[in-house]
Amino acid sequence: MTRFRAYLLGLVVLFAGFVAVEYFKPEPTNWEPTYQNRHKIPYGTYVLFELLPELFGQQRVSIVRQPIANQLLPNLGKQQFSSADTVLPVNAPAARVLQTPANYLFVHHTFSLSRLDRDALLRYVARGNHAFIATEYLDDLLTDTLRLQMVSISDDVKRRAGRLATRKTTIDSTTLQLLSPAFAGHARFRFPAAQANQYFKPDSACRATVLATNDQRQPVLVRVPFGRGSLFLSSTPAAFSNYFLLRPATAGFGVAALSYLPARPVFWDEYQKQGSLGEQSLLRVVMRHDALRWAYYLLMVSALLFVVIEARRRQRVIPVLKPLPNTTLLFTRTVASLYRQGSNHERIAEKKINLFLEFLRNRFQETSPDLNDEAFRERLAQKAGMPRPRIDELIRRIHFTRTAPTVTDHQLLLLSQTLATFRRDAR
Repeated sequence: MTRFRAYLLGLVVLFAGFVAVEYFKPEPTNWEPTYQNRHKIPYGTYVLFELLPELFGQQRVSIVRQPIANQLLPNLGKQQFSSADTVLPVNAPAARVLQTPANYLFVHHTFSLSRLDRDALLRYVARGNHAFIATEYLDDLLTDTLRLQMVSISDDVKRRAGRLATRKTTIDSTTLQLLSPAFAGHARFRFPAAQANQYFKPDSACRATVLATNDQRQPVLVRVPFGRGSLFLSSTPAAFSNYFLLRPATAGFGVAALSYLPARPVFWDEYQKQGSLGEQSLLRVVMRHDALRWAYYLLMVSALLFVVIEARRRQRVIPVLKPLPNTTLLFTRTVASLYRQGSNHERIAEKKINLFLEFLRNRFQETSPDLNDEAFRERLAQKAGMPRPRIDELIRRIHFTRTAPTVTDHQLLLLSQTLATFRRDAR
């Protein structure tokens, strides 16, 4: 096995081990306050939703996944009326509002609505229905209409303390007390202070009835009559979550708060928490789980890195080729060394003379130079622009070399110099 394959096998084993550890490790507890009816996490409302039929005398429980106006005013069409500038007409026909008496339940950490939703809800309550809203942050559109405020206990303490607000004031828990005589002896429930940090502050014009208070006798559950119906407002939505409904010490508060409602069919709102049924993303299953969500993000980042780094056009490395050496000179030297072996250079001299005659043919157009012809010598002197005695000396050197029995080194050198000088000086 090569070293690369060993490394690759090691990486595969480590990756498989990591996947196994992540798969078999216990899932951490999700403490996010979703308040969704299908969540079994501590701050889901699965337990409450399953108890609703029993609490309301086996009445029908309907899940609502649309805005309040769409639910209560179905004849207005399927359009989503959620604009904050839209107001329900005062003279809207009563037949357009649902006629079946029911209880409308909202449990979420925030409660927001449009003007149209507010008017539809109040009109619905005024016709003899009831709405139960458990939230920590109530929309100003509704609080202004009902003439009450939601106040944070921690912010209220800071305002009262003024400059002394920097002192550390630790409150671990608070007691919620039901004021109805029907709960005498079982009306006090201990909750963490962080889960009961809000309370209501009705003004003088509000007709709210206080049903439960905290340690400071501040209202945390009120009933506000409106027309022939009522709105029940709770500032402790955590009291209706799985965690506190399954604890014997706190379970009674949520059940007792809902007992103020009559036994009627129930509309359970999930639009505030999950949105419309048709608005879910195609990746809702992936985004719902942390492991799948991070795997999806990792896939997207890896794909991006691949496109940026690995998927660009690659060019093969161009090898560096050494230029071919010029072997002409080497070949000439080799051939010359063969001719120069020995003391007789007749063959070299003959080749030099033949190359010189070829030079005369090409340069001076002498097709058949005759070195013994006087007319040829005269023409060559004129064409080369040299005096006749120099031409005669050149031809004598050629004749001497050809007729010599042996051509020595010195004679070959004189011949080469004479021929080279003529080539240089010829015009």
